Amino acid sequence: MDFNVKRLAADAGTFLSRAVQFTEEKLGQAEKTELDAHLENLLAKAECTRHWTEKIMKQTEILLQPNPNVRIEEFLYEKLEKKAPTRMNNNEQLGEYMIDSGNEFGPGTAYGNALTKCGETQKQIGIAEREFIQSSAINFLTPFRNFLEGDFKTISKERKLLQNKRLDLDAAKTRLKKARAAEARAAHLNSSPLEGDNPMVNFSYMLNFLHVKWLKLWTEEVTQAEQEVRIAQSEFDRQGEITRLLLEGIGSTHAHHLRCLNDFVEAQTTYYAQCYQYMVDLQKQLGSFPTTLTSNNNQNSSSSAQSTSDPSIPVSSSLPTPANSIVTSGFSELRASSGSRKARVLYDYDAADSSELSLLADEVITVYSVPGMDTDWLMGERGSQKGRVPITYLELLN
Repeated sequence: MDFNVKRLAADAGTFLSRAVQFTEEKLGQAEKTELDAHLENLLAKAECTRHWTEKIMKQTEILLQPNPNVRIEEFLYEKLEKKAPTRMNNNEQLGEYMIDSGNEFGPGTAYGNALTKCGETQKQIGIAEREFIQSSAINFLTPFRNFLEGDFKTISKERKLLQNKRLDLDAAKTRLKKARAAEARAAHLNSSPLEGDNPMVNFSYMLNFLHVKWLKLWTEEVTQAEQEVRIAQSEFDRQGEITRLLLEGIGSTHAHHLRCLNDFVEAQTTYYAQCYQYMVDLQKQLGSFPTTLTSNNNQNSSSSAQSTSDPSIPVSSSLPTPANSIVTSGFSELRASSGSRKARVLYDYDAADSSELSLLADEVITVYSVPGMDTDWLMGERGSQKGRVPITYLELLN
């Protein structure tokens, strides 16, 4: 119990001494030991790293999860060391709605089939997004968070210790300065002879004796203060070296964060490439559906444009020739001749029903027209297999 009380009293005295020294420095009444320029630069670099790491990490969290309520929920589950419940993201939810509506309208209808295919693609994009978020959290956010909660906390702790050691050193220097000033005054008084008559001999002797004792007291005070300065200087230098070694590791932290940044960019590249491929495939699949409504809209637009043009100028001379006129004329000639031609398949195509023929890219099939068939379709034949195929997936061969 005595030891604890003494330790508490010593800690309170040290804290008070540091507080007094800090206050006098702020008021300009005490000198302050400055750190060397290299250490100051390392401290500034560490603080800059902490500042921007926090900003980048927080903004990345917002990018990966824009909903602040979900972010707070995930944070609470992380602190409680519990697994957050799995929920569908926006793309997956949209995909579910599209698939359900497609089944409601009927997968055999063009609109229902299109909704189903769009829903499946949205779910694929949702899965890719989930993988991207998981990869970014592990390879990018976690190292940044580990730096802030681990390495930088250690640096902050050692930096605070360095500040305390500096205050102790400056306080010891202040005490030494005051002790030397008092010693000089005591020496001056002791060297001054005491004047007095014979009746005052005893009194003069007593004063001389007190002067000598006072001089010895301040000499001991100066010696103790010098020893305290040496000890404080040694501890300050040692703590400065520890802090410097930790701060020099910031360069390694930057190199590590650079690798994490490369991983994050790679994850983004993979995610966007997957989304692009999914949408290209979906666009090809939707291109095989009947486009009667779209054709009617285009015809109406052309008719309105023709009606508003100058009647003195022929429409055929004012409109440019379509780039695919040669391809269109080839299919028109095939339908007019009622014959058959070889055609190369441009893209993979999955048959929507039993009346259609599935296709593989780059294969060669025989195509021909059947009276009454939609102009966007032809009959395709591969061996014993027959079925309708969309002309947008074909290239006629000579």
